[in-house]
Amino acid sequence: MKQIVILGGGYGGLRILERLLAADLPDDVGITLVDRMSFHGLKTEYYALAAGTEPEHAIRVPFPSNPRLQVKLGEVVRVDLDTQHVVFADGDMLPYTWLVIGLGCEDRYHDIPGADLYTYSIQTLSATRTTYAALNNLNPYDQVTIVGGGLSGVELASELRESRPDLNIRILDRGESILSPFPQKLRQYASQWFIEHDVQLISKANVNRVEPGIVFNHNQPLESHAIVWTAGIQANRIARELPVEQDGIGRIVLNSYHQIPTHPNVYVVGDCASLPHAPSAQLAEVQGEQIAMLLVRDTKGETYPPSLPPIKLKGVLGSLGKKEGFGVMGKVSLVGQMPRVMKSGVLWMYKKHLG
Repeated sequence: MKQIVILGGGYGGLRILERLLAADLPDDVGITLVDRMSFHGLKTEYYALAAGTEPEHAIRVPFPSNPRLQVKLGEVVRVDLDTQHVVFADGDMLPYTWLVIGLGCEDRYHDIPGADLYTYSIQTLSATRTTYAALNNLNPYDQVTIVGGGLSGVELASELRESRPDLNIRILDRGESILSPFPQKLRQYASQWFIEHDVQLISKANVNRVEPGIVFNHNQPLESHAIVWTAGIQANRIARELPVEQDGIGRIVLNSYHQIPTHPNVYVVGDCASLPHAPSAQLAEVQGEQIAMLLVRDTKGETYPPSLPPIKLKGVLGSLGKKEGFGVMGKVSLVGQMPRVMKSGVLWMYKKHLG
């Protein structure tokens, strides 16, 4: 029996799985999904769980149920590309014919002493639960420091401000302003929102080290009752430890068909893949569509198309609490209530589509 093994039930892995289950695959091909959780977690919404504005059941989506699909739950410790096995923490080994690596990303701490030890995270559901408990058990007027003013940090800070108006909140960002990759109109709008909602913005920050309850910015101590890290990501450890070519943050360099060049039966999707786009759920899904098409051809022994179409993304939407937001659609910048409504609508449609 030939096996397609998908590591990770995230946005890219789930899109591949959906398309494969809908395809007319040969009878001698099975599909196995591997994940630590028994459901798909909506990672783009973990900030809301951490802030206490969404319950956990609202960001869970069950995996598909299909006679062709096997779901294996467990902790992957490594992938052996030579023997074509996935190795688990309990010593179990899972063989594959074709493999999809979609294990997502981890926090990147930039070798800052103490950052990995004394800060909270929203990168995994388990970590987000811990962050939720820490933030929502704070006393009134306690200080929260969010390190990183990108999309995750901004959404977390704004949601937390609405959830806990009694807290003192600051954002540290190394750029000239928060949301530095976004157009100036969006940066200014978001900055003004935080000023009006009494969130302190510290730009041009340089976090030197972190100690229990203290962030050192330019060697100056900033006391905090909770520190949340949203200052960069890197590919999952499993991907980083593979003996293949990688980029500067451990993402795997691929050929034009999303495959590891030295092992063309291994595909990489999402945050583990080195692509000329910023990592996002949308990117993982578009990439997943192409990988699923190629896998169907693999199982049938069919040739690939001469080339794949370029990946085109529709845009980016972000929230500022429950009522306001921002977004970029093509060359158009959106701010106010409309992009927030659009983001809520996209999430609703996604959850409805998955069941």
